Amino acid sequence: MRSSRRAFLATTATLVLAGCSSDVLGLRRAVRVAVSWSGEELRAFHQVLDHLGSLEYPIEVVPLGDDISTAFGARSPRRPDIVMLPQPGLVPRHLDDLEPMPSDIASQRRTPLWKDLLVHDGTTYGVPFKSAHKSAVWYRPSVFRQAGVRPPRLWSEWLTLNQTLTRAGITPLSLAAGDGWVLTDFLENVLLGTAPKVYADLATATHPRPSQYPEFAAALRLLGAMWSAPGVLAGGVKASLVQQFPDALVEVFGHRKAAMVLASDFAEPVVRSFAADPFDIGLFTFPPMTSGVAAPVVVGGDVMVLPKPATDDARDLVRRLSMPAAPDPWIKVGGFLVDGRTTGYSPELTRLAEQLTNPGDQLQFDLSDRLGGLGGINGLWRVLTDFLIAVGRPGDFAPDTVDDVVEAAVGKAMAALRTVEEN
Repeated sequence: MRSSRRAFLATTATLVLAGCSSDVLGLRRAVRVAVSWSGEELRAFHQVLDHLGSLEYPIEVVPLGDDISTAFGARSPRRPDIVMLPQPGLVPRHLDDLEPMPSDIASQRRTPLWKDLLVHDGTTYGVPFKSAHKSAVWYRPSVFRQAGVRPPRLWSEWLTLNQTLTRAGITPLSLAAGDGWVLTDFLENVLLGTAPKVYADLATATHPRPSQYPEFAAALRLLGAMWSAPGVLAGGVKASLVQQFPDALVEVFGHRKAAMVLASDFAEPVVRSFAADPFDIGLFTFPPMTSGVAAPVVVGGDVMVLPKPATDDARDLVRRLSMPAAPDPWIKVGGFLVDGRTTGYSPELTRLAEQLTNPGDQLQFDLSDRLGGLGGINGLWRVLTDFLIAVGRPGDFAPDTVDDVVEAAVGKAMAALRTVEEN
């Protein structure tokens, strides 16, 4: 989860567990673990480390937030020994920088989705620590009952649901557009649901060019139809643009100003912490785009990798964190899924875990993570942010019909993508 880390990291120093760093006391060198987590997630990770018991080496946790990719920078005594990489799609791009995983954990059973990313020429360069279901929608059942609606079974039903809620004076969606990855999650689900082959082609291309696919434009068009609907976004586009991930959750369950929010499983602790009514929490997953096709299931997660050169202590810590019981403290807090595990969760997360292990579903890994820089803050994030602004302000266009607004915004977005691809 890459949310609200900038503010947290501005006031948070590097944390050291099980003793102090060797740089300070001249003791045994600490195992430095780079993470992207902050807030509740970072505290939960510390509980996992505490649960490992007595270690012969200290552990130094380095919160890097959205700058986690800098962990692969020039080698130095301060370089991390382990990276909890939230963008597993980067692993194939950094094979020369990574040590193979110890053979005893490399052979552990994984779902094929992870093997495709982490195993190259028979060598395993990463192991999943945390999985993420990025097709989950959290909602308030009381609002649905009030409006006489139920979770949508198709994309068209979702659009109708939004209209029904709006007519009842209820704002349908809270959108954390301040975190660009939330926008890419939305688009990825629509694209995977409408054009799974295009999605797969882009994910595996050496030089992906989404601007060349009319199916990509069609996915933007569908997304624009939802985002441009009057009254669909809590606070409108202006408020959405500055709203980060936790704030969007609080908007639904704390302030109760919207009915639902697209949010991964790791939203669970925030949802339960801020819910005005702990029994008014519901969850559905992204519906099929049309009848008779599989529902999209976008998967993310954090993988453990060992930058070269790896130490024996770092390998030992990776082994310990790979043990089945290692993440139990975090699972107890909530918002944590383990690859292949379907027990020990809340009822909501159990449903998500079961869907991740169901081979009949349309599962694909997070596309933006596999696109490299094209999928990042200066690529797809920015394109989708501008797209949201365009479809949310129809008065800037003439004629100002919704269809014309969306079509113009799609054209600009595809042109912007072409520029990013060329650069």
